Amino acid sequence: MSTTGNPGTSGAAGNGTGIRLHAPAPGWAVDADVVVVGSGIAGLTAALRCAAAGRRTVVVTKARLDDGSTRWAQGGVAAALGEGDTPEQHLDDTLVAGAGLCDENAVRVLVTEGPDAVRRLIAAGAVFDTSAETGEIELTREGGHHRRRIVHAGGDATGAEISRALVEAVHAAGIETVENALVLDLLQDAEGRTAGVTLHVMGEGQHDGVGAVHAPAVILATGGMGQVFSATTNPSVSTGDGVALALRAGAEVSDLEFVQFHPTVLFLGPDAEGQQPLISEAVRGEGAHLVDADGVRFMVGQHELAELAPRDIVAKAITRRMQEQDTLHMYLDGRHFGAEMWENRFPTILAACRSHGIDPVTEPIPVAPAAHHASGGVRTDLHGRTTVPGLYACGEVACTGVHGANRLASNSLLEGLVFAERIAEDIASRAAEGSGPGIPVPATGPLQPATARYEIQRIMTRGAGVVRSAESVDEAAEALETLYATALGELEAHGKTAEPGVDTWEATNLLCVARVLVAAAQRRPETRGCHWREDHPDRDDAWRRHLVVRLSATERRALVVTPTDSTDFPPVDAPVDADASSGAPRP
Repeated sequence: MSTTGNPGTSGAAGNGTGIRLHAPAPGWAVDADVVVVGSGIAGLTAALRCAAAGRRTVVVTKARLDDGSTRWAQGGVAAALGEGDTPEQHLDDTLVAGAGLCDENAVRVLVTEGPDAVRRLIAAGAVFDTSAETGEIELTREGGHHRRRIVHAGGDATGAEISRALVEAVHAAGIETVENALVLDLLQDAEGRTAGVTLHVMGEGQHDGVGAVHAPAVILATGGMGQVFSATTNPSVSTGDGVALALRAGAEVSDLEFVQFHPTVLFLGPDAEGQQPLISEAVRGEGAHLVDADGVRFMVGQHELAELAPRDIVAKAITRRMQEQDTLHMYLDGRHFGAEMWENRFPTILAACRSHGIDPVTEPIPVAPAAHHASGGVRTDLHGRTTVPGLYACGEVACTGVHGANRLASNSLLEGLVFAERIAEDIASRAAEGSGPGIPVPATGPLQPATARYEIQRIMTRGAGVVRSAESVDEAAEALETLYATALGELEAHGKTAEPGVDTWEATNLLCVARVLVAAAQRRPETRGCHWREDHPDRDDAWRRHLVVRLSATERRALVVTPTDSTDFPPVDAPVDADASSGAPRP
């Protein structure tokens, strides 16, 4: 374990950690004022606002414009839009769900700016469900919310509608896009300032192969890292690319140990891998019940909101009941809805279940928790600025302080909206800044073979899943370190690494974020939010603090995990206590 200097100051020649992926030199380049990496609600909102402010904006996305995590969102967007509801009530619910680690300032920004941000989304073309009687927007309820405040579209296809509207707006605005492009690394100048990104375009088109987008401002909106686990609700593109890029560039990440496992994911068998069908929390919000094989509603009496308790509480309760009854899943019973409600309110979920031979109209749905959302990510301030000058982050890749130790349902789409707008405002408020040319940095770390992806997923599922212990996370850390050391040994002994390509870059990114997640999980000896340590089952308020993580600038294999002394979310320019590298809180 080693320490570096204060945030944003480490790195060789002003270039972050000096670590880069092995990749061919860029064969083409594009110039811009802003490059947005990602095309979900956060990325496209930021791109539209930057372009409207007169900044030449380029959007880079890993698949098609409408193929990120936003499209899969079922439940909706949380905002205090209903009669009698207030931002203060929304704030209270968010703070409770966050288990003591939310930054109240960030949450207040979210809930006060959120309603108008939703209205602007509607003005941009998004069509949400309305009441046939009143014409007002329909609101539903999800876990952790004491009021109906979730706007939705197409019953349970909210993300698809938002994506459609934003993609159409981007095309109408004439914003340049580069699709099917995996971002590789941040370009930085001699002073460590952002100078753009390198990327690899898959397939033929206007650009192909490795290239670069030169820009003094880069907005990471790359989504999550759910593919670090075997079973997840995330699409296959969610391999932690943005967090890994930011770490290599010298940025800090925080709260990565808090991975939310969605309680109700369609159970497809013990060996199911990859993206699993989500059974939206809105199903429980409309009155479906969680039951065991005997039909017993086991959430009753465990929390005042029963099935609508915050997600960490429901996921833990399901897991405990599964352990008690030695079974692999529980059931979600919505048979009392009737066929008409299933067909009109939850058509997407109904179709997904029936495609797997389950009819929710006549039988309960088998469900089990699966990896869903990263509450932590690249550490930012209230304007989306990271510890690297010119590098911004928003959406699931970012840690704004909004989610704390456990995200409140449907706050993620709102977070993407609000903080994307704030980033665009910050960029627009600054004079058009330049940066020096990006300095080529030779690759130093090894690439992982493509097969490592599946080994990483098995290690993480076994050791750092819903239930963790000192033994399980230590075993995971050792296994992940073995993967890294094996590849590093091959590189140092023979000068060989895995062949550069999409599969090996993704596997390398997954290993990077997995090692950071496990390092943080090892150092948090308590149960808080969605970090459940069965060997430390209680919350310990000595650990009501954030773990800030950065890659070492001097040791390629080292991770630096440092708890701050503040119970508030630290600003990005706050010095980190370099004496606390052991991870233990000081008296």
